[in-house]
Amino acid sequence: MSCVITLKEKGLKLTPQRILIADIIHDAGGHITAGEIIGRVQAKMPGVNKSTIYRTLDILEKAGCVYKSERGNEFVYHHDDEGQRHHLVCRRCGRTMDCDEEIFLPLRRALVKKYDFRVDFKHMVMNGICGECKKESK
Repeated sequence: MSCVITLKEKGLKLTPQRILIADIIHDAGGHITAGEIIGRVQAKMPGVNKSTIYRTLDILEKAGCVYKSERGNEFVYHHDDEGQRHHLVCRRCGRTMDCDEEIFLPLRRALVKKYDFRVDFKHMVMNGICGECKKESK
């Protein structure tokens, strides 16, 4: 579902800034950093300040249009239409690998069984050391 429709259904205003930010995230076709979003918005709408962009990103996240995660020391966003995506990120080289959804099934079942808690694994980012960097450190 598009962000514009979601925002309308939730009774939120469709400002030009909100539409532009949603379009930028959607058009990125994957993860995009907050800095990249700010640069693209300000290139198209020079008067928009960073605080407006960050507030809009929070609104889009709360509305369920985008997912935000932290990668290193920056926030990255991706559009909800991309579905469930999980990543393994190397702390040393920054390499990012996709992680299959099935790997969480045993954990999901265990959490339901032990705590009667259903986890939303929509977007997980796990940091660690990749195999290549591990080999180099030996």
